[in-house]
Amino acid sequence: MRKILIANRGEIALRIIKTCHQMGIETVAIYSEADIEMPYVKAASKAVCVGEPPVNKSYLQSDKILEIAKSEQVDAIHPGYGFLSENADFAKSTKNERIIFIGPDAETIKLMGDKIVSRKTMEQAGVPVVPGSGYGLKSIEEACILSAQIEYPVMLKASSGGGGIGMVLCENEQALIKSFASTKSRALAYFGSDEVFIEKYIAEARHVEVQIFGDHEGNIVHLFERDCSIQRRHQKVIEESPSPFLSEGTRRKIYETALKAAKAVGYTNAGTIEFIVDEKENFYFLEMNTRLQVEHPVTEMITGVDLVEWQILIAQGEPLPMQQSQIKSSGHAMEFRLNAEDPVRFLPSPGKITKLVWNEMPGIRIDAGYQEGDTVTPYYDPMIAKCIFHGETRKEVINAAEGFLKNLQIDGIKTNAPLFLNILVNDDFVKGIYTTNFLSKLR
Repeated sequence: MRKILIANRGEIALRIIKTCHQMGIETVAIYSEADIEMPYVKAASKAVCVGEPPVNKSYLQSDKILEIAKSEQVDAIHPGYGFLSENADFAKSTKNERIIFIGPDAETIKLMGDKIVSRKTMEQAGVPVVPGSGYGLKSIEEACILSAQIEYPVMLKASSGGGGIGMVLCENEQALIKSFASTKSRALAYFGSDEVFIEKYIAEARHVEVQIFGDHEGNIVHLFERDCSIQRRHQKVIEESPSPFLSEGTRRKIYETALKAAKAVGYTNAGTIEFIVDEKENFYFLEMNTRLQVEHPVTEMITGVDLVEWQILIAQGEPLPMQQSQIKSSGHAMEFRLNAEDPVRFLPSPGKITKLVWNEMPGIRIDAGYQEGDTVTPYYDPMIAKCIFHGETRKEVINAAEGFLKNLQIDGIKTNAPLFLNILVNDDFVKGIYTTNFLSKLR
């Protein structure tokens, strides 16, 4: 590849640009009118305005992005994460224009993007799934009958949902009746489909995901797991690897199951198999993300592998750079999503960053989308940066993170750094015995 268009913005655009430059590949960035002064725009070989600030007038303008890609004569498009990264129609249109889409094929994206279809696919492959409907519910009466059978609490989910949107916890029949119509309406508004289904709610659960990679020769490998159980409203806040909760026996089984899931759909490029794990270490398939994850640096820190480079190589038709036996995990890594938000009410805190000083030390990686003097606008995700720590032990990583965050200097906006400091001294977190309910109980 000679030239790649990056259909994204902020820190992930900068991350992709970095690897492209190391590989001698030119980059074309797209930016909205609100992002004209962003660091990634300046770092790219060339940048082209894609539209007005709202995402539906800029970063979701697939036809406009393809026009830019053709005009700039790029060889490929890297979608990053979010926006169009899991849009099967965009992947198909890109291929139709004889431009490489850096990710799996459109058919796989479509298959795994429908949670009901992906659930059936995994069941057929022998992958355990959470007890539930496995089909779209036609009426509230049907939903109530099924929920009584599998027992409350249950999760009401949009089939095409993602990122925590379209998920409602129903503790009883009254809550289910109250949420059914509104969840269908919300699903239709966000995802273009009002299909919903029900799954048993796993209390005191852990959210563990496995990074997988596949090439066009049918080879598939895993790059270990990430524990993403520290969440707020189903949005990940902290991720780490290895999981402090899993026994070695369950760890091996979860890798084997992830590979089985990936092979069942003939997966190529980067993907993530997500699981829910209960208190007894029974694990169930949750979903498959057909893209690079926000938390991919955690895996890069423990393996030394550049996952973006692998994505590009595989998209070019090359085989996996390493076999499973060659991929090693070293030490412990943890990622913190530093957001521009009120640390108490968790509302976005847009504004100009008047001061930004990173306390950089060995073993710390900062994937930042902003610099001092930049403005965080209300149009996009409020994440300022990802702060990733690596050390020989989990205790070493926790100590490093606490020292770093205490000395972090950001003025002009509020951030969730105080929340992280509160988490880092919590006994349950330090012991590694937290669950997805951790933040709801944190005082």
